[in-house]
Amino acid sequence: MRIRPTQLKSYLPTFSYVKKQCRLLHQSSTHRFDGWLVFSSLALLTLGWLMVSSASVAVAEFWTGNPQHFAIRQGVFAVLGLLATFFVSQVSMTFSQQNGHRFLFLAFALLILVLLVGREVNGSTRWINFGLFNLQTSEIAKICFTIYMASYLTRQLQAVRETLSGFIRPLLLMVAYGSLLIWQPDFGSLVVVMAAVMGMVFLAGVKFRHFFLVLIAAFAALTFIAILEPYRLQRLTTFTDPWSHQFNSGYQLTQALIAFGRGHWVGLGLGNSVQKLFYLPEAHTDFIFSIIAEELGLIGGLITLGLFTLFISRIFLIARQCELLGQFFSAYLCYGLGIIFTTQILVNLGVNMGVLPTKGLTLPFISYGGSSLISSGIMLGLIFRADSERRKLAALEQEDE
Repeated sequence: MRIRPTQLKSYLPTFSYVKKQCRLLHQSSTHRFDGWLVFSSLALLTLGWLMVSSASVAVAEFWTGNPQHFAIRQGVFAVLGLLATFFVSQVSMTFSQQNGHRFLFLAFALLILVLLVGREVNGSTRWINFGLFNLQTSEIAKICFTIYMASYLTRQLQAVRETLSGFIRPLLLMVAYGSLLIWQPDFGSLVVVMAAVMGMVFLAGVKFRHFFLVLIAAFAALTFIAILEPYRLQRLTTFTDPWSHQFNSGYQLTQALIAFGRGHWVGLGLGNSVQKLFYLPEAHTDFIFSIIAEELGLIGGLITLGLFTLFISRIFLIARQCELLGQFFSAYLCYGLGIIFTTQILVNLGVNMGVLPTKGLTLPFISYGGSSLISSGIMLGLIFRADSERRKLAALEQEDE
């Protein structure tokens, strides 16, 4: 088919569109993800595998006869977490936003299911046994609830900003969600999710007086829940002076502080921890940062904190850039996930250093555990997807200019 010169003008818009799409395809393929976010997350994941391999040697040999048992499992979990990141990053933000109510249903279903068929460990029913590993349902439920909250804030943004009822409605769901966590009981996860929800509505622009009143009520509720059970009250009193209870309720914290003291500037060297030899309980899970301080010293601890700071700052930067482009669902979702990561990091480090009462929260990417690594991978996949769509939209607007 020959194209006449008079017909060429009608084809120019098509040629321009194809040229624009090719240019966008090239830009998206070369600048698809945030390089610093990729670097910090992979560095933390690698550091976590090394430290789990070191901190778990004694306990792994005692329980299984294989000193590398937990190191091998952590490596498998790390690969599964990376696969989760990849697959979730292929799911569009539109799909997540449109199915927010389904994610909410899934969150409640998981929390109810664990109460019915869950496995009890140390007095808590938080895990469902799948044979090869135990799934901590609250890890997945918190992601689902955050997706719903981002969807709600996007749909009801004006009501949330201007009316008290628009602000209160999602908080009533938070009360029901928190009640299921308390029945497990899992006070740490409740603190994390509540921080994420309150942070998301605050960043959405809720009126300060509404936010302040609810914040006081939430703080009072958490305080009441904390002192309701004797063991929680004991934790609150013990962490203020653990040395007075160093052979009972303060034993774990005192051993963690001893690990910090042994580390000095450069540490004892990778693999040379003394506290991991059955002195410090949960050395490869909740208290792994104490082993980092003991083996790698102050310098190693500061490097770890620097990687976490870089990781969190990139997440909030992505969220802010999405907000400026009008991608409010992506923005609020990244804000919520960033707050979840931040809260878990701060609480875990605070517990390790004796600044906060003992809570069973893992250190993201570092602590041993399949549920923690897979859930972190899912959250990272959502953030990468939001960043990818933001970059494509920014490139498109730049082309239009």
